[in-house]
Amino acid sequence: MRMKPISPETLTAIQRSLYDEMKQGVAAKYNDFQTMRDDGAFLGPWNTWLHQPELGAASWGITKALTAFRKLPDTVRQVAIIATGAHFGAAYEIYAHTAVAKAHLGMSERRLSSLASGERPDDLNDEEAVGFEVTRALLKGGVLPGPTYQQSIEHFGQEGTNELIWLVGHYCAVSITLNGFDIPVPDTRAPKL
Repeated sequence: MRMKPISPETLTAIQRSLYDEMKQGVAAKYNDFQTMRDDGAFLGPWNTWLHQPELGAASWGITKALTAFRKLPDTVRQVAIIATGAHFGAAYEIYAHTAVAKAHLGMSERRLSSLASGERPDDLNDEEAVGFEVTRALLKGGVLPGPTYQQSIEHFGQEGTNELIWLVGHYCAVSITLNGFDIPVPDTRAPKL
């Protein structure tokens, strides 16, 4: 880990403002995996955002917007997020979103294992399959192929397709951030300091 978690009592005023906003949002949304140490210091991408709050606030803003602007089914969202994390080998992203997908959506270990290894699960419904294919195509780079884009429009409409493209782009940035700063999966067996 290249950026140590920041204890809340050492935050600057600008960090404190972002911390308080993120703490409220994270507590309302993420209870299925470890997001903080016992002393209240953030883990995962939130910690990196606090280290550079002028930029971190922008990333947090996109996260909030993507949470509020939800047109896609939750299963499609999680398939896209986990597939993106797997593409980059972003361990914390895979850890966090497989926990969410399992706890809230009942995704099987088999499906999650396939997604986490970068493979297309064989049990995806039509919408999930389109979400996976759009994600995979975007991660290859270049223009999203017309037939793939059209399938997305047919299944999700323009707003849902917009959301899917933004979602994949945002989680590319999150995954790169996690990897760039070497953010590991928390050791839930060890005491949290």
